[in-house]
Amino acid sequence: MKKKILQVLRQNQENYVSGQDLCQQLGVSRTAVWKAVKQLKEAGYEIEAVQNRGYRLLSVPDILSESEIASQLRTKWLGKSIRYFEELDSTNTEAKRIAEDPKESGWHGTVVVADMQSAGRGRRGRSWSSPHGAGLFFTILLKPEINPENASMLTLVKAMAVVQGIHQASGLKPQIKWPNDIVLHGKKIVGILTEMSAQVDYVNHIVVGTGINVHHGEFPEEIAETATSLDLEILRTGQNCSISRARLLGAVLEQFEGYYETYLQAQDLSALMEEYNAMLVNRDKKVRVLDPLGEYEGIARGIDRRGRLLVDRNDGQVMVSSGEVSVRGIYGYV
Repeated sequence: MKKKILQVLRQNQENYVSGQDLCQQLGVSRTAVWKAVKQLKEAGYEIEAVQNRGYRLLSVPDILSESEIASQLRTKWLGKSIRYFEELDSTNTEAKRIAEDPKESGWHGTVVVADMQSAGRGRRGRSWSSPHGAGLFFTILLKPEINPENASMLTLVKAMAVVQGIHQASGLKPQIKWPNDIVLHGKKIVGILTEMSAQVDYVNHIVVGTGINVHHGEFPEEIAETATSLDLEILRTGQNCSISRARLLGAVLEQFEGYYETYLQAQDLSALMEEYNAMLVNRDKKVRVLDPLGEYEGIARGIDRRGRLLVDRNDGQVMVSSGEVSVRGIYGYV
């Protein structure tokens, strides 16, 4: 009920909504509405109540809860099941638990969200700073009917959704550092980790986890020179913008749903390549590729329909499908 009340109040934020209207829309008593509004106030929502006029939403704190997240969703199927935790080891780990639990069903499109992770991870087992109240940590759980060899492209699909979602929620224009980082002014602001359980020709489940630095004012010493947050970057621009993590999540999920459905049509990035390459910070930049067979440098030209990075070397063009790729000017690479 709290979710529905928030949705109605948001839709009519400039006007009062009478208690009677809320009762009729929700099919509950006035007492039930009053109790739900009281609980929202206790959670930090500023709701004005005026006799004979009704309720009006004045301000919303940056809190994460199932009700707040659900009230921000504009998706058709993604996120209709939200699993929210104040503290969790890892949203990817929890999503995999859900997928592997025989008592769970219908979990495709479930989104796991945590206010804090005690064991957040990035690529290659690296840790991810996940303190309370600072970031947005979430995982999308999927069961697509695709060939397992096409699953890695979902990392790139998610990167596009995050770039567009951040721009929609903050006005900032981050870029993608192939394959799974989002950067602003040469520093990392988002990490994406995709993991899959599959048979030879069948996907059991895919989890696509994302960590976004939102309210971080500082970072651990080992990443202080390479990481940033939305708040810090907004401060740099002189804007007066307060980021709601729930709104940001809603924007990213809406974008992901659209890009994902486009991706499924061909199970590749042929319809998304041009837009992806426009977001790519690597494009036409000197890059250093750390390949298992040896390190080399070249000029990145964008991705192909399989999501591979095309790099021009002195001896011709190569397609990079995995490995570390450093971009000149990003993370201290000069």
